[in-house]
Parts: sequence; structure tokens; C-alpha cells
Amino acid sequence: MKIAKRIGHLLGVGGDRSAAPPRYVALADGLVVTTTHAEAWFTLASSNTDLMSETARDAELDEAAAALAKTLAGADAHLRVLWSPLIASDYMDEAAGLFTAGKWQEWASTRVERLDQIALPSRHLLLGVRITERTGQAATAGRRGITEALGVASTGVSTRELARLDAVMRRLGRRLEATPWRAQPAAVEMLAWMIAREQHRATPLPSPTRGMISGAQLAALTRGRILPYPDHLRVMDAKGDTAAWVAVLTMSGFPEEMEIPGNGEWLRSLSEITYVPQIDESALGEDVDPASLILPVSPEASVRFRVLPKREAMKKTDDTRRLAKEQRRSAAQHSAEDPGLAVEETEGRMAGLIRDMGREDLTLVEDHPRLTVTSTTSLADLRSRVDAVVTYYAGLGIEVGVAEEEQREMWLESQAGDQLRVPDLGHTRDVTALAGSWWWGGAKVGDEKGPIVGYLTGTTPGLFRNDLTIGSEKGDATTTALIGRSGRGKTTALMASALDAAHRGAFVLALDFKGDLGGLVAAGRRYGLNAHLIETGPRFAGAADLFRLLDREGAERAQIEVPAQLGIAMPPHLRARGAETPVQHAVNEVIREGDPATWKVIDRLRHSPDDLARETGAALYELAQTSIGAPFMGRPTGEAPPLSPEPGIWVVQMPGLSLPGVSDAREDWNVLQRMSVALMHSMLAYGITTAGRKDLRGMRKVVAVPEVHVLTATKEGAAFLEYVARVGRALSTALVLDTQDPETLAALVGVVEQLSVVVGFQLTHPTQQDALAELLGLPPGPHTRRLIQAIGLHSNGEIRHGHAIVRDRRFQCATVQWDIPTYELLELLSTTPKPDNPDTAERTTRPQEAAV
Repeated sequence: MKIAKRIGHLLGVGGDRSAAPPRYVALADGLVVTTTHAEAWFTLASSNTDLMSETARDAELDEAAAALAKTLAGADAHLRVLWSPLIASDYMDEAAGLFTAGKWQEWASTRVERLDQIALPSRHLLLGVRITERTGQAATAGRRGITEALGVASTGVSTRELARLDAVMRRLGRRLEATPWRAQPAAVEMLAWMIAREQHRATPLPSPTRGMISGAQLAALTRGRILPYPDHLRVMDAKGDTAAWVAVLTMSGFPEEMEIPGNGEWLRSLSEITYVPQIDESALGEDVDPASLILPVSPEASVRFRVLPKREAMKKTDDTRRLAKEQRRSAAQHSAEDPGLAVEETEGRMAGLIRDMGREDLTLVEDHPRLTVTSTTSLADLRSRVDAVVTYYAGLGIEVGVAEEEQREMWLESQAGDQLRVPDLGHTRDVTALAGSWWWGGAKVGDEKGPIVGYLTGTTPGLFRNDLTIGSEKGDATTTALIGRSGRGKTTALMASALDAAHRGAFVLALDFKGDLGGLVAAGRRYGLNAHLIETGPRFAGAADLFRLLDREGAERAQIEVPAQLGIAMPPHLRARGAETPVQHAVNEVIREGDPATWKVIDRLRHSPDDLARETGAALYELAQTSIGAPFMGRPTGEAPPLSPEPGIWVVQMPGLSLPGVSDAREDWNVLQRMSVALMHSMLAYGITTAGRKDLRGMRKVVAVPEVHVLTATKEGAAFLEYVARVGRALSTALVLDTQDPETLAALVGVVEQLSVVVGFQLTHPTQQDALAELLGLPPGPHTRRLIQAIGLHSNGEIRHGHAIVRDRRFQCATVQWDIPTYELLELLSTTPKPDNPDTAERTTRPQEAAV
């Protein structure tokens, strides 16, 4: 029998290659139980490594290598990197719990259609560890043909045994949770999906009974047929037709030395492999985007490995050193006298490795990497994908090839619950080399739930979610800053996020100093939101009257704020003569009469018997006729509604303001500066009181300030920003800032301390780039400056609108593309100056892709 096995190994047909397929007994959270053994399975979290500093990367790599050496030493482990298509329709189910206002169903459906267009795959990382053998509790499994592929045993698992296995799994899980992978027991539904997906049958997954799937339910997961061919497998559907073509590739050769970042990250880079499918060019339109023809291959990885205990690893290394030493001595005693550089180098390296293993958390690992490539289109498409994978890894110096005549064995080997079948196609290396593959690395930023606003553009695909109003619910800061050059998409991104907030039932107040947020109102009305535009000018006279804005706060607040506002607006020579006293007297009288208004205060001053009061009233009356004075002290015309703190969008456009600098003395302000500060006084007082109102504490509120440098130029503006930023969490008020000047923003300590999300667009000046790097949490220096310089540019140097670096509330940083789902919405939100009014503008719709 032993001789037969040896001959079988020599011919490549015996031993583990001929083992029977796994026969599943039960699935439970974190457990896969077969007739022969039980495995603990965990889902692993992705780590954001794309923009991680070199120091942080080295530290995390050391942690991963130590976890392999300590936690998994001596265990048979199975790593799987899987991909699943994004099910866009799931977002509609999420939207029902997110949005409440306007035509939110239509709003969400536009995003669903866009997600269907971009078709982003989702990456899943799973780790299985064999925890116990069950040979004494199960009947001997018979041989099965390839048409059966996977079987299901009738032998069950007792409650007592399942409880024991669960305890072992959770003890191991607690140790793995402390690693950079942050492992969690895989849900039974995830394990069922992992097993059933190999059959490529569109049948619903079974629901677990008392947390377990077994018996007939388990049998349904493996009811499929797999036909092997020399270079691929064919998965048959229920009708006997081919549902998928699958090829398993081996990674047979690696360079002696690999670099990270670089070719050492051979598992992380799976998402970077793309190909161009065979397409009939005559069927393509003339305006087709060439980039849309490049599709991801999404090869899946299966790596079975065993970390050698340190003593065993040191013995194996010492044996290799001794062998090299004997070869060197033997060569020296014979006529050749030259042992060769390779022998001498091996001896030296083994000696160094033994020394390192004695000093550090370092040991050896035996790993057997396989790649699975799948096509549901055709065999020709599969081969195009395989060629792309082979070519990609060849560029990294890694030999990858199709496992000829061993597709069945390789495919079975990649299944959960199976075993190593082809041991001769493996590698022995130190654990740092395996950890350096960074299978858990990539790009990750944003929240797990919330409105989808774009997608990741780093080394791993994914969605980018951003909820302006989530800070208070999380007990976190509530300030978002969008920073970058003009025309890079930051204001459009702000408006898109504001629309999501408004659909969530938030009160959105946007202070528009440049006059380009009219599209936000147009888009809000298009999707059924309560949206209003207030502009400077006689048509909106009285819309920003503090008596109206502060009516819920009572006359006491207005009794102080209105005289202060009129004192700012009045000519300095009148204030010097004591005009503030008759103004206060007129305010008190108007309040006593009831239904107060600022225009009534001015009218009372004009008809006062006091000369100074009449002169003051006349001056203020004339100023109230100007476009800037009319909103806060003009007599209402009834053409426009006043600001009201209710759910919806309120855009207050104030273009042409000229605010004085912090160092400018009040006596030196000109008329335009006085009026600008007075109008701004209304907005700031309204913003502060609305945020702090007790009856509005339960309502989501957003204060958006584009071109924030207009406010930071004044003491009052800077104080307003710091106040809202500091109290935003307690008052359920989010502050959204849009600026081209990160250096000035960084000087506002009260704001910077409360930043939850920072979005960095392109900047070109080194000083500004360093300030943005500091806000993003990236190390300032030439590398980060080049990164910020290049963000928002295509490879040909053209502008890529909406492309940015995002730092989320967890201080994770990654590159993202803010995405507008339709061209109609993109046109509505355009900040390009147009003569159209949001009420009357006609927009066009083009059913193509649209990004900010």
C-alpha cells in the first residue's frame, strides 16, 4: 500500500489529490462542520492603507506578522478573498429608513439606476481555521465523482458538540479580534452564501433554524454539477446549460525579494486587474467612452497556509543552513573549489533568519496560493480574463499559470471544509512575506450606512457614504469642511449632500455669498422638497427682518439685536452724536404696540419730534431702499415669504457683500461694508438662535457656508463659525464649510477641533497644500504635496471634477469620486453663471453617466 501511494505521488494522482470532497454536516455562526473536522470561520475587516503613512504601514505590518506567528502558529488556515456584485436595489430598502421628505422614492431610484451603471463589486475577506478533528464521530466518507462535486452527510452534530465547537471558535475569535484584521465570527448566512455561490444557481439561501443550517437545507446549497476540463471547469445550471466557466490558477514562482508598497502586495492588488472584453465594435455608439470598456477581472484568492511553530521553523531553517554548509565544504574539497554564490548566500541568509527568529516574532509559513477566475459570458471571455491575470502578475515578477489537468483538485481545494490537495505547489517563507501581501489592505472611508454620494477610487472598489447630519446621533462632532480650488466640484458636492439632508427631513440654511447656489433650490423643488430662494433686493424686502427671524425667541432678544444691527448700518457721524438712544427708544415703542418690524422702527424715527431721531430715520430709510438694506430693514412687499425654521432648503443669496477685515477699524468702514455687516448680522443671529431653539432640538439642522473666507475675514463671522461648530452636536446642527483657504481655516482652533469630515480637492500652492495635509491628517511633505496637486486631474492632465481626498470621522483617509446620478441633476446643480431663475429654468436630461 505504501509503495502504491509513493507511485501515486510520483505520478501526481495519489495521496491528497484523490481525497473525497468534503461532506458538510452543519453550518452555524463562525462554524463549518464536516464529517471529518470542524473549522472556525471569521470575516476580516479591510484596512485603509492607500494613504497611510509609512510609519503606520510598518507598524500594522509588524502587528499582522506577530499575529500570524503567535495566534495561528501550528494551525491549518484557509484565507479567501471573494467578490460579490453590488445589488443596487438594496439601496431602495435602505432609503425607506433614511429619507422622509419630498419625492424621496424618486430621489433614491436615481441613485439605484446609477449604481446599476457603475456595477461596483464588493470585496469579502474570510479566514477559516481548523479547530478539531471529528474522525471518531463520523462514518468513513466514500469516494464521490466530479458530477457530485460536494456532498452532504446524513450524520448530524449534537447540541453539546456544537456548543463545544462554538466555545473554541469564540476563544480564537477574541485573539484574532485584536489583530489588524479585527476578525468577527462569520454569520451563518455569509457561510451559506460562500458555499452556495460556487454552484452559480439563482436560488434563495435557506434560513437558519435555531442558528444552524443542516439536513435538507444544507443539501440545497450544494445541489449542482461541475464538469472538469483540462484547463477549466464548467458549472451547469438546473437545465443542464453552462452557467459559468471557471479556471483555477497557481502562483508557482515569486521573486526572491519583494517590496511594499509594490509587488509584495500581491493579494491586495487583486482589484487592480482589468481587461477589455471581446466586443463587436459595430455595436458601439460613436460617443462611447473608451474607459467604460475596461472591466475588472475580480479574480478570487484561496490561500491555504500553516504557520510553523517557532521551534519547528528554526529546525527547518537550520537544516537548510546545514545542507548549504555541506555543499560549500564538499565543493571546497573537490576540484571545483567554488561552491557558487547561491550556496554561500543561502547559508548566510539561513543563519541570519535563525538569528531573527530567536529575537523577534518571526517564524516560517507554508502557503499554497490559488487564484480562481470566473466568467458567466463565455469560454473565450474566461480565457481573456485569465490572460489579463497572468500578464498582470508577470509584470510584478510573479509566475502565474493555469493548473493543467488538475482543475478538479484545485477547485475542491479552494472550498471551505476541504483540505490541501496539491502540496507540491506551495511556498515556504517568513510570516512577514505573507503579511506583506496585504490581503486586508486597500481603500476604505466613510460610514457603513447613510446616503451614497460617490465611490472609492483607491486600490479597492467600494461605495462612499456621507451623512451631514449623523454626527449628533453618533455623539461626535458635526462639522464638515470642503477645501480646494475653484471649479473642482466642492460646491456641487456640498449641494448634493444638502439635498440628501433635506430628504432626511432636515432644515438646511445655506448662506450663499457668491450667488451660485440657486441650483440647490431648483433641484430641491424638482424632487418635491420645500425649497426657497431669498436674494438681496427690494423683492425680498423684510425677508431677513430680525423681528420676524427671532419671533420664537421673544421680544427680549430682538430688543437687543435690532438696535445693534441698525447701529451698524447708520452713518458713523450719527452714532457719534448718540443716535443709538433714539433708536432703542423707537424699538421699545414698536414692541409695546405689538407686531413689531424694523421698517416700523425706521418709520417712527422719521416722524419723531426729535431732530436727531428724524435725521437717523431718514438716513436708515434711504439705506433700506438699497438691495442690501432691503432684506433686513425694508418694508415687505408680499412677493416672497420670510425665512422660516421648518424642514426644507433655504438659500440666502448675498452676492456683492464687502465685509471689512479683522484689523479694519469700525470708523473706517464705508457704506457698503456697514450694510454688508448689518445684513450678515441678521443671518448670524438667525443661524445661532435657530440652532439653539429648544423646540427644534429634535429636528436635523444644517448650516452651509460656501466661500467661508467671507466670514472668517470678520471677528463676528469667525465667532459664529466657532460657536456653531462647538455646540453643533448638542443642538443637532451640522456645519458645512466650503473654502479655498485651508490656512485661514486651520487658524480657527474652535472649528478645527470639531471637524468630523474633511474633503480635500486640488490645491497648487505649497503653503495651502501643507495646511490641507494637516487637516486631512496626512504627513506634510513633498509626497503629500504631489498627491494634493494631482488630485482632481485625469491622466491626460484634464480636470476631473469631484475627485477628492476624504478624511472621515474615524480619521481614515482615501480618494473618492463624488458622483451625481443623472445629467439632469448635474445641470440643475451647476454653479456656472446662468441668466435663468430656479423657478423658470429649463433643464435637459441626457441618460449617460454623470459625475461632479
